Amino acid sequence: MAACRMNESVNEHQPVLLAEALENLAIQPDGIYVDATFGRGGHSLAILNQLGPNGRLLAIDKDPTAVAYAKQNFVDPRFMIQHGSFAELENFLKSQDVFGKVNGILFDLGVSSPQLDEAERGFSFMRSGQLDMRMDNSQGMDAATWVATVGEEELANVLYEYGEERFSRRIAKAIVLARAEAPITTTHQLAKIVSAAIPSWEKGKHPATRSFQAIRIAVNNELDDLKQGLEQSLGALQIRGRLLVISFHSLEDRIVKQFMQKQATNADQFPAKLPIKHVHFQPEFKRLGRTIKASSHEVSRNPRARSAILRVGEKLV
Repeated sequence: MAACRMNESVNEHQPVLLAEALENLAIQPDGIYVDATFGRGGHSLAILNQLGPNGRLLAIDKDPTAVAYAKQNFVDPRFMIQHGSFAELENFLKSQDVFGKVNGILFDLGVSSPQLDEAERGFSFMRSGQLDMRMDNSQGMDAATWVATVGEEELANVLYEYGEERFSRRIAKAIVLARAEAPITTTHQLAKIVSAAIPSWEKGKHPATRSFQAIRIAVNNELDDLKQGLEQSLGALQIRGRLLVISFHSLEDRIVKQFMQKQATNADQFPAKLPIKHVHFQPEFKRLGRTIKASSHEVSRNPRARSAILRVGEKLV
C-alpha cells in the first residue's frame, strides 16, 4: 500500500461520522474517490489509508487556507486537491479524466471547526472578529459589505428562508437602523444587534445563531452550490458508485433528501398524471438505508456531530 506522508497536526481535527462514511463508501483499493469538502482532511486521510497503490483521491475546497494545508500536509502521489467550489465538480473531474469513473463522492457540508475557531474569519458570534464569513476569503463580497448594502426586505427574507428565523423582520429593521448610525463590521456588533431585536430567546441557543447561519449561506451561495454539486455528482459516478452527504441543518438536508428521492423515482421522466408504474422504467439511482446520525459517544467527544445527518445513495445506470 502506498504511503501518505503527513504532518502530525492532521489528526487534530475530528471528522464527523467517519466510521459510518468509510463503511458506506465501500472503498475499493484501486478505486477513485472524491472528497468534495476537504476541510482539514480528516475524511481524506481515512480514505487514503484504505486505498492501494493504484487508488486515487481527488479533493476540492473553497477555502484557500484548507488547500494550502492540504498541499503542505498531504504528500501522496495518489492525492490531489483543487481550489474551488464543488459547484465546479464536473469541470475539475473532467480535467483529470475521471468524470464518469468515480467510485465514491463525499460531501461534508457546513463550516469546518478550524474556520469556526479562527476569529478573523467571522463565522462565529462566540469570538470577536471581522464580519467576513466567506468560505473563500480571497474573493467575493464579505458579510460586512453584504449587511451594509442589502435592502431591508431582502435581508428579512434571507433571515427567514435561510435561518428559519421567526423574528426576521424585527431583526432586519434593527440592522438597518443600526447601520445608519455606524458601520457593522464585527461579529460581536452584529450579534448584539440581533440579540436585542429578539423578544424571546430559545432555551439553550444563542439568539444570533439563526441569523449568522442565514447570512453565511447568502454570502457563500451555499444552497445553490449544493444543488449544482449534487446534480454534477451523478454524472461523475460510475455504475455502483456511491454518493454520501453529511448535512448539519434542515435546509441542506431537505435539498439532499429531495434530490435523492427525485433521482430514485425518476419523478420528472413522465408527465405527472400518466399511469406509469415503477416497473415501466429503471431508476438511475437508489437510496441506501436510513439516515445515519452520530452515536452518543461521538457527540460526547465532538459536539459538532450532534446535528449531523448522513444520507447515502448509489448510482444504478
